[in-house]
Amino acid sequence: MIQVVSSAWALLLGMCLLMVGNGMQGTLLGIRGGIEGFSTLQMSIVMSAYFVGFLGGSGMIRRVGHVRVFAALASLISAVMILYPTFPNTIVWSLGRVLIGFCFSAVYVTAESWLNNAATNENRGQALSAYMIVQTLGIVIAQALLLTADPSGFVLFVIPSVLVSIAVTPILLSISPTPPFGTTKPMSLSTLMETSPLGCVGMFLLGGVFSAQFGMAAVYGAEAGLSVAQISLFVAAFFVGSVILQYPIGWISDRMDRRSLIVITALIGGAGSMVGMMLGHIFPILLATAFVVGGMSNPLYSLIMAHTNVFLEQEDMAAASGGMLFINGLGAVLGPVITGWMMGTALGPGGFYLFTAVLFAALAGYASYRKTQRAAVPVDETGNYV
Repeated sequence: MIQVVSSAWALLLGMCLLMVGNGMQGTLLGIRGGIEGFSTLQMSIVMSAYFVGFLGGSGMIRRVGHVRVFAALASLISAVMILYPTFPNTIVWSLGRVLIGFCFSAVYVTAESWLNNAATNENRGQALSAYMIVQTLGIVIAQALLLTADPSGFVLFVIPSVLVSIAVTPILLSISPTPPFGTTKPMSLSTLMETSPLGCVGMFLLGGVFSAQFGMAAVYGAEAGLSVAQISLFVAAFFVGSVILQYPIGWISDRMDRRSLIVITALIGGAGSMVGMMLGHIFPILLATAFVVGGMSNPLYSLIMAHTNVFLEQEDMAAASGGMLFINGLGAVLGPVITGWMMGTALGPGGFYLFTAVLFAALAGYASYRKTQRAAVPVDETGNYV
């Protein structure tokens, strides 16, 4: 791990700063929207716009190949972040979120391709693990920075804009030649669905869970009457859970049928969601449920990817990963809108947790069904979880 960090510190530092900026703007908009008097439905549309842009950016995998594009995208992100408080309008915010989602998707592609190209087969798993850890830590740090100024002012929008601008510096100064993007073997979504129905359905459902966490958690907090400090802790709890529980769940998955573990993990996430819906008015319990939901949903992403890769040839994995990202994005686009609608009904803020509970239950049910349709792959043939 030390070798990985020493060789890729510039990228890891840059991505951490980028995620601090992204994490701040995601939570801050949910808080500022309540201050501006936007309705839950309006904010759900604003939040879903990010994932609409993300779908478009994921299509740049075969076209983005030059580091100057990376710098241009980061500059656009920085500019949009500073425009939010200047034009407190849901249409302007939605367009800004589309642009930021598009840019971040392409930034991820560029950064991850560089990391994969620089890593060896022996340390690639460690490199990607370090990459995911610094991303999650960036989002957690972002929640703490929200306490440094008044969310009704400009300062909290200036901070992420500056951090994103600074993030580009170490990456541009240290980046190695980027790998070609046109060498991956294509795979249609229909072929991917035939190869791994559970992978595709699971990714779609998880997209809704992820977008609820990342896009609507702050809106939930504002609707529930939480303070800015409480909202920051609540959002951070999702990502703290994902960091702490990722490794133990991965360790277990290398020793049993992953479909069974998917069922168990989804059921735990659903149970945590139901507790949050019923007892979310008790703040310590609310934090605990966020920890459980985040701790189950993020490892589920890796579990489903690991399960899908069992049925793929090595040369198909890159294309399949892109397809899975697209399917996940489709679910993510719908997530905030449906969550906002449910929260706007008689369910109130509890609709947030009911939505994730339904998705977890659907995933557990479908994974149970798939166990009856295909024999389990022997554990010694599944490969290691990363």
